Amino acid sequence: MQRTRQAGDTQDGATEVTAAGIARLAGVGRAAVSNWRRRHADFPQPVGGTETSPSFALAEVEDWLRRHGKLAEVPLRERVWQQLTGHPEGPITALLHAGCVLLLIHERPTVWLKLAAGSDEQLAQALPGALARELTRTAAPQDLTAGQLRPSVPLLRGAAELAAELGARQTFEFLLGRHLDANPRQYTLTPAELAALMADLAGPARTVLDPACGTGALLRALTPRPGQELYAQDSAPELAALTALRLALHTRAPVHAAAGDTLRADAHPELRADAVLCHPPFNERNWGHDELAYDPRWEYGFPARTESELAWVQHALARLKDGGTAVLLMPPAVASRRSGRRIRADLLRRGALRAVLALPLGAAPPYNLPLHLWLLRRPGQVPAQPELLLADAGRFAGEGRGGPDWQGVRETLLDAWRTFERAGRLDERPGLARSVPVIDLLDDDVDLAPARHLPPPAAADGPARLAEVRERLDETLRLTARLTPPPVTPAPSAEAPRRPLTTVGELARGGALVMRTGGSGGRERVPVLTDHDVLYGTDPSGTLPESDEEAVLTEPGDVVVPVLGGGSVARVVDEATAGAALGRNLVLLRPDPDALDPWFLAGFLRGTANNRQASSYASTATRLDVRRLQLPRLPLEEQRRYGARFRALDEFERALRQAGRLGEQLVRGMYDGLTDGTIPPG
Repeated sequence: MQRTRQAGDTQDGATEVTAAGIARLAGVGRAAVSNWRRRHADFPQPVGGTETSPSFALAEVEDWLRRHGKLAEVPLRERVWQQLTGHPEGPITALLHAGCVLLLIHERPTVWLKLAAGSDEQLAQALPGALARELTRTAAPQDLTAGQLRPSVPLLRGAAELAAELGARQTFEFLLGRHLDANPRQYTLTPAELAALMADLAGPARTVLDPACGTGALLRALTPRPGQELYAQDSAPELAALTALRLALHTRAPVHAAAGDTLRADAHPELRADAVLCHPPFNERNWGHDELAYDPRWEYGFPARTESELAWVQHALARLKDGGTAVLLMPPAVASRRSGRRIRADLLRRGALRAVLALPLGAAPPYNLPLHLWLLRRPGQVPAQPELLLADAGRFAGEGRGGPDWQGVRETLLDAWRTFERAGRLDERPGLARSVPVIDLLDDDVDLAPARHLPPPAAADGPARLAEVRERLDETLRLTARLTPPPVTPAPSAEAPRRPLTTVGELARGGALVMRTGGSGGRERVPVLTDHDVLYGTDPSGTLPESDEEAVLTEPGDVVVPVLGGGSVARVVDEATAGAALGRNLVLLRPDPDALDPWFLAGFLRGTANNRQASSYASTATRLDVRRLQLPRLPLEEQRRYGARFRALDEFERALRQAGRLGEQLVRGMYDGLTDGTIPPG
């Protein structure tokens, strides 16, 4: 495996940590770490990295922090995470080693306890044999050596300690989830809600294959069943191994995971599965077009070089038994590109393609495209007059990055598919779904995009709905006029004396407020307040990956501040928002009501100059150091005077936003009504 760091490796292979990691360990800012290096001669010396971004031996740093009383409050999960990210062979190797030990703890806890009782060297020597002997249910790495495991021993002991708190499965999910969250551009992920929908569309299945498994999200979404067997393959060996470990921790089913290019070197050529779930790579030109011209999998036609997705479709069909179901995530262009029309036509004629379901924007990356789900069935007997189910869940798109209304998406698509499965056809559901006779689709284009074949929404959603929007807009505009701030007469400069200032960091140290940061997971199944929700004043719209991490729940009077994006924004949590979990890239400030007025705090945090002096700039982003934000020292009564004015401004801002949203809705509806004939021009 390629090493992710070379210059930073220590001579003895010890785990390293950067200044940012030290700051997280001690719960301070990076500036404090710089001060410690200057002021304390005994601070550990760099062992790697660069002059501008040095790295330090984690064990030496922990020892120094402990001796200076700065390590007492470090959570165990943070220490384990630092051990993983600072592993000399990189985080993927660390994840694989930790996953093997967590699986051993999960399945043979007494074996682990016996091994862990020895020294680090004894543990490293004994582990390879124990792993090879005990982990026979999965294709997880079993050829590890003592030399490879020796640098991982501190991490393995920490992971075992964390597993005693969270459980082995939850510990691995926490570490894997945090790694994926920290490296979003390195992986193409399938959101948990979409994975669950695809698994439900496939239905109950004993043998299931994912030929492009990635991190195993689709197979993990399956409901475990007696006698179930799981098959997976990925071109990246480390992802295939991570999938094997993840699934082995999640289910008792045998896991057959293999590494290799699925289209060029299929690891399961004899498999005939009950179901195939697949999120294939999109728009690949180098998929094997030149080498695979005579491959027997191309029953429906040889895919063009630009049609890699249709190669994956036919691979999935080839690995199904008769009557088996495949669910594939597809880019929308596959439904209409001219280069694929002959294969689409043959899939329809022979009854293999059963449904094309359009997802709303934001369902999965790339988030700017309404991706499709293709449902296929290995044809047994083709109906005399086959039909194709077409459905469009686009109306359930959320605002901005808030994500779709997954409950609406699930109910619409699952009900349409199950009704179609039972009857072989589906009556029109205006704007949502219908089944179309295959003969009607076999024209020159064979265009299967659902939006082109669905009837428009019912008339009840047209003029009557627009009348309601118009009435609400009138009310909102009148409210906005009443809330408009009165004219302002600037005070003479002589009447604006300098006021003593304090910072959020000082207030936190003094107990006037509590600071919390948003997490990357949680056991609570509640709506999540995202940075998008705070920036645009919308209701909590996000979700967090399920884990045993304690989510931060909002309370009335909390002040929430986004730390990315460079905007001057702060939101006071009201009764409607209270109880939501705090999302990523947000900081929550919980003021002591006897010392701080929340509206006074939020108002001064929004000052443009205040945000500018507390921000740092990278090449592509602006990050706000909330601790450096300033506000004046004022008596509580004076704070409340300011707070009342800031609250009135917030109400005015909300009314403006609502008016803008209603105005856009009215304009869009009028255009639609005039063009589809439901609204006359007079």
